[in-house]
Amino acid sequence: MDDHASRIDQEFTALPLRELADAALSQASSLGAQHADFRAERIRGQQISLSDGTPQTLFDADDTGLAVRVIVDGTWGFASAVDLTADAAAQAARQAVEVGTFTGYSSICIARGLAPAGHLLCCDISEEWTSVARKYWEKAGLSDRIELRLGPAIDTLRSLPDEEMFDLAFIDADKGGYLGYWREVVPRVRPGGLIMVDNTFSHGRVIDAGNDNPLVIAVRDFNDHAAADDRVDLVIVPIGDGLTLARKRD
Repeated sequence: MDDHASRIDQEFTALPLRELADAALSQASSLGAQHADFRAERIRGQQISLSDGTPQTLFDADDTGLAVRVIVDGTWGFASAVDLTADAAAQAARQAVEVGTFTGYSSICIARGLAPAGHLLCCDISEEWTSVARKYWEKAGLSDRIELRLGPAIDTLRSLPDEEMFDLAFIDADKGGYLGYWREVVPRVRPGGLIMVDNTFSHGRVIDAGNDNPLVIAVRDFNDHAAADDRVDLVIVPIGDGLTLARKRD
């Protein structure tokens, strides 16, 4: 995949094309994008290939759905299914938390990598979009290991016990909330556990000191805070729009 044209594939079903486009462009706008285009195509059969080449089962043989490929500012990326599943498996993770679920793609990837009897807690505010996620959790045979809690993610996290309980955490929600999520998640991750945070390049704008977009400032402030956090060892991996990997120190 061209480094300068990373893409994200999002899957929707049972929605008119105009709603698909509006949903895709609305999410792009919420991330601070200045320009976004989309392409939709009808898919039938067992698998499609995502933009990174990863095969993904989406629809039954007799089912038809729409896949929307969104290109945002030419560089919007997404951590691939292989990376998320492999990270979960490498951690031998039994307990995981995801902040920001949307239609369930990343949660399926994480849940597939969990150890037997593993459990993934998903935090999201949208009943509409997570209803799509529930459908595909069921299709993937993962409903028994995924728990969804609807409501502001910061409230859900604060309601959890103040103890180290998670082996793996993935944050990919509203960028303005990243710092707050980090502050709640890190104390609840066990020593040696992995924290992943998506979109930490903010389309490369974080290095532009003159960019005063509130979302860019929020991501920049988060990056500075996380890099200075002596509870973790941290690196930003140049996958898509930047994926922060942080290992909780022993």
